[in-house]
Amino acid sequence: MSGASFITGTDTGVGKTVVSAMLCAAFPELRYWKPIQCGIEPSTDRADVARWAGLTPDRLPAEAFRLDLPASPHVAAAAAGITIAMDQLRAPDGKVLAEGAGGVMVPINDRQTMLDLMGSLGLPVILVARTALGTINHTLLSLEALRHRGLRVAGVVLNGTPVPTTTATIRAWGKVAILAELPPLAELNPTALRGAFERHWRGDR
Repeated sequence: MSGASFITGTDTGVGKTVVSAMLCAAFPELRYWKPIQCGIEPSTDRADVARWAGLTPDRLPAEAFRLDLPASPHVAAAAAGITIAMDQLRAPDGKVLAEGAGGVMVPINDRQTMLDLMGSLGLPVILVARTALGTINHTLLSLEALRHRGLRVAGVVLNGTPVPTTTATIRAWGKVAILAELPPLAELNPTALRGAFERHWRGDR
């Protein structure tokens, strides 16, 4: 896990940014990169990760696209009068932890989705999912889409109050490693995030 990865999710708001911050807090060699930021109020994901994980500026390369509207990238870009082009989404140097926007099939322009971006970057993919009702369907569909594109799935992180039957079902039906079951965290700071990693991460360290 100390290598570069792409953090994606089954949906928006599933905890991709918290997982990104936890991994950046645990691995000081990682640089956090949000290729496409949609919505800048009240904060950006880059600013949140910097604050929660205590990252210095050299570990926070700027977003390739920083869009005001909190919407799907293709919609937010159109509202800004621009089009997102894949050749403008090149990873910064070093070991990069890239965080996507929304789920795996969110469009970034009129022809390409987050799946295309993941394929272009060539990074192993970590899929973040909720533990709430409905997550089995969303997670298995996302895994199917990732594998259909030939993307390497490192594993799944389940974010929320653990549900053992859900974990077992996703592991068995998705034929995937469960990298962590991350319960709700009372605090988001470097110490708390490193502690959460030590307690809950099962994947390669």
